[in-house]
Amino acid sequence: MTDPAADSTASPARTPLFLDCDTGVDDALTLGYLAASPGVELVGVGSVSGNCSAETGARNTLDLLALLGLPDVPVHVGAHDPLAGSFAGGAPHVHGADGVGGTSGRELPRSAGEPSGTSAARALVDAARERPGQLVVLAVGPFTNLALALDLEPELPRLVRSLTVMGGAALAPGNVTPVAEANVHNDPEAARRVVEAGFDLTVVGLDVTMRHLFEEEHRRALLDAGTPVGAALGAMLGHYFAFYTDVFGRPCCSLHDPLAAAIALGDVALASAPRVKLTVDDTDGPGRGQTIADLRALYRGLPDRSPEDPRVVLEVAEEFAPLLLERLLPL
Repeated sequence: MTDPAADSTASPARTPLFLDCDTGVDDALTLGYLAASPGVELVGVGSVSGNCSAETGARNTLDLLALLGLPDVPVHVGAHDPLAGSFAGGAPHVHGADGVGGTSGRELPRSAGEPSGTSAARALVDAARERPGQLVVLAVGPFTNLALALDLEPELPRLVRSLTVMGGAALAPGNVTPVAEANVHNDPEAARRVVEAGFDLTVVGLDVTMRHLFEEEHRRALLDAGTPVGAALGAMLGHYFAFYTDVFGRPCCSLHDPLAAAIALGDVALASAPRVKLTVDDTDGPGRGQTIADLRALYRGLPDRSPEDPRVVLEVAEEFAPLLLERLLPL
């Protein structure tokens, strides 16, 4: 028998990745991106209330995974409510009442899959314990499940290889309040716990995601591909584009979550991503939900403060939309 370790032609091991999300439209693009990434082993997906309820997000995830040819990836329902207060109802004006632009049961068929009986927080901890030092965690919704996982396993930051989150705004304005980004604003108490927990943390916020757009030509390419995946994603994007038309003055959308996925996998080069002190305002004042990054060294090139500090992505070195479209078109 050939020893794979000694065989230079053996396929490299895939990166185990756990995704925590609130499956709306850009989360759907993220699932497509991960499904099209041959170096990724998607070991599980947790849902959390954000763009829609955790329960609706889990259903959307199951349906998308089946459409993408990954029906066996386990999906775990996570927190319905934030650590403090109650779920506020999601963002139907952005993602549609079903979270996926009105495509549920139509362009996005309902799958036979059902969520596991394990909570998202417990599933994340189990995955980290099974693969100590190997698991990449990507969180593109509110941070509630991550905070609950820390309650279950305080050593989680040392068990996982890395954590990349989509959330926050260091220098850019917020998108829910003048200073707060949606994922952080939906559960500031959880966000503060997570960013201060000691993960090898990369924060992908509005500073970079609002600069990378999917345009009508990209959506049209998906529709023209003539595939079930292209039809579903293209239809979802039509609703999403309608919201962003008021933001950018034309039909397009920001690539929040898929860009975070690409950064987590090292698929795009970082042009500016300093390691700095970071916290979250979880008070009840006008700054609630603000991510406070110490960028006072801006004028001398933002040197890293400490290798233990979170990495805050401010710029990437290349345009991301073409890479995303390249990954999605063959699906």
